[in-house]
Amino acid sequence: MYCLQSRWKIEGRSLYYYGLRNKLFSNRVKISKKQLAVLSALPGELTGREKRILGKLLGEQVVTEEKVRKTPASLSEARFCAACCANDFILPGLEFDEAGRCPMCRTAEKTQNLKSVLPLIDEIPRSEKSRFDIALFYTGGKDSAFMLYYLAKVRGLRVLALTWEIPFMSDSARASIEGAKKAFPNVEFLSRTVKPDDLKKIYRKLLSLSGNTCACPSLAYVLFYPDLVAERVPYFAAGNEPVQMLGLYYNHIAPKIAYSFAENKFLTALFNVGRVLTLHPPLKQGQIQTLMTMKQLAYGDNPLKTLSGYKSELVSNVVEAIREVPELLPPLKRAIRASSRTGNVPAFIHLDLDKICGGKYDWNRVKDILVRECGWVPPADGKKALHTSCKIERCKDHSQFVRFYRCESKMLPFSALEISLASRNCGRTKEEMLYETEHLLGFSLEELPECALMRGWAES
Repeated sequence: MYCLQSRWKIEGRSLYYYGLRNKLFSNRVKISKKQLAVLSALPGELTGREKRILGKLLGEQVVTEEKVRKTPASLSEARFCAACCANDFILPGLEFDEAGRCPMCRTAEKTQNLKSVLPLIDEIPRSEKSRFDIALFYTGGKDSAFMLYYLAKVRGLRVLALTWEIPFMSDSARASIEGAKKAFPNVEFLSRTVKPDDLKKIYRKLLSLSGNTCACPSLAYVLFYPDLVAERVPYFAAGNEPVQMLGLYYNHIAPKIAYSFAENKFLTALFNVGRVLTLHPPLKQGQIQTLMTMKQLAYGDNPLKTLSGYKSELVSNVVEAIREVPELLPPLKRAIRASSRTGNVPAFIHLDLDKICGGKYDWNRVKDILVRECGWVPPADGKKALHTSCKIERCKDHSQFVRFYRCESKMLPFSALEISLASRNCGRTKEEMLYETEHLLGFSLEELPECALMRGWAES
């Protein structure tokens, strides 16, 4: 008896693999009409002719019953990578090489320089045109709090801290924000929110599209971009740690070229040719990324990006959901037009947190600094380190995990990638990472208590 190998699904005239393969991104195999006919009849016996039709599919995509891999139903059944905390429960369909390594560890040396899809900036000069040197999207969580500490205290920059007041902000994040206001009197804090009725419209749409209400940070960009333009802020940053940036590559959202785009003078010149021809001033790196990001939120995905096959399901769903409240977009569109026309586009940049921390972004060391220097309040369970600012963060983990587990989404669970990548190089023990994976993240096939809170608020 022959069957399709686990995690391979027929989609039109292709077979698609829901998992992270040793052959990175070789998830789609085109099939002929004859192969489709044979595959559609599985499971079943195969004649010699049918085996010849399947050809190379036999033995990999099509296997005998006893060779079908079982997808673990719990962490206790999972196979773990020999070098990190990645496993085939939180990442269903995860493959391993002969040494027992996952694809992320197998390619670690080849991807070590994939630091950011944004320009990496070391020196931020004092602005002569603005009251601020840089703006920071600040949530009160570990990563944005460390960024605030570094920019305001270590570098002594004039920082505008931007906080989107979400209804599910964690108690520790709220306390941390108040602590930061006392610790950094020279930082200006600005908050924005969305009217509850409007936010519920967005959340309800997101629930139908993604199974969760996560609109961060995209909605924050929509809310704050007009402020950035009005204040002529030259730079802005978000609290993204290294594993989040690298995770975009393994999730097939950002190709390798995206990580070098900021250094590619040819692509920059090519982009600016179009601007000059339309009587717009040329832009620098960082400004280009800003304009592309804001235009995506305001107008949707660029057709060329769609054709490339690289896209974020998360962002695309947020963009669609925002259209449930169309009055949110005109201020953003006006700011885009004004900044593009004048060249007054704040540069979206990234800081290399590994470099700042002396080689690696050590989670435990960072948390100690924040408590001591910044008035930061750790979450109730002090062992939590990945995503500390939201009460329902686990809902996002859960929905992404379940949808991928059931082969309903091609997007790998973000937190599964991040905790796996972080376990190699964040200064925490394997035991600490396993505890967070099992108890503090949302990798459960059963619905979590937080999901009722999320739905209850959105649907009230």
